[in-house]
Amino acid sequence: MNSIADSFRFLLSDLTGVDDCTSPTVPDGVPEALRPVVAEAIAALIAYQGPSYAELYVHRLRRFARRRDVDAVLLGLIAREMARRMCYDDPIRIAQHHLATAHHGDAVAARHRFRLDELFGALPGKVGRPLLMGCERAGWTHLPVSMRFNACSGAGRLRLRLEAGLRRWRLFSARYASERAWVERWLHMIDRGLTKQPAAALAIAGTAAMIQGSGDGYRRGLADWHALIDGIVKPALDGVLPVADLAAAIGEIVALSRDGASRQVAIAIPRIREEATRGA
Repeated sequence: MNSIADSFRFLLSDLTGVDDCTSPTVPDGVPEALRPVVAEAIAALIAYQGPSYAELYVHRLRRFARRRDVDAVLLGLIAREMARRMCYDDPIRIAQHHLATAHHGDAVAARHRFRLDELFGALPGKVGRPLLMGCERAGWTHLPVSMRFNACSGAGRLRLRLEAGLRRWRLFSARYASERAWVERWLHMIDRGLTKQPAAALAIAGTAAMIQGSGDGYRRGLADWHALIDGIVKPALDGVLPVADLAAAIGEIVALSRDGASRQVAIAIPRIREEATRGA
């Protein structure tokens, strides 16, 4: 019930544009050595989306901080990777970044490349979804778009402020919906790993490293991650795929994906499944 209430309060604050939530603090159960890491993540999330968004991070992290079967290494990995994925790259974040650097005296002008579906995916759902559907029908989802972010002039900074101001609608975008679903599934897989195969829990948490940046690289990493979870991790945790060393299998796929070898990922997953079945 608390998670539902927290989510509703978070969405309501974003809808009204007023986030009066008290800035969250590091939750109980976080080891002393990790507290600066979590505090830094909270500060970054407040800058990214506001105190309520940071509270969502704390709420998620608390689920693991209270567990006796989660050591400092695993909790630290979850804390860092969750903060990174919750501060996902989109045009709004790029605008925020350029404004922040200009505020500290490091104003720059730069171009960033996005896919067309990334731009439309950052818009509020009622606007963005029809545009995304049109892109898919036309085959334009992979179309690259170059955007200039200029913090060196008054007009450029005004445009950046307008773009960064779209953050209040970020929570209603198609991209946010998919990112939120991803984080929850990733956490669910870690939780199941702790219950079913504790030795593989750290490797499962580490799969977040497969998803980086934006553009085609982001899409490839995301596709590889889902292929790994659906093809190996979930069946192994369900008890229908007897993988002898689940952590090693995960590590092999993560390494291939991070090297950009998605074709090898597509070959390795069926091989690992066949070896597991044959060895049963």
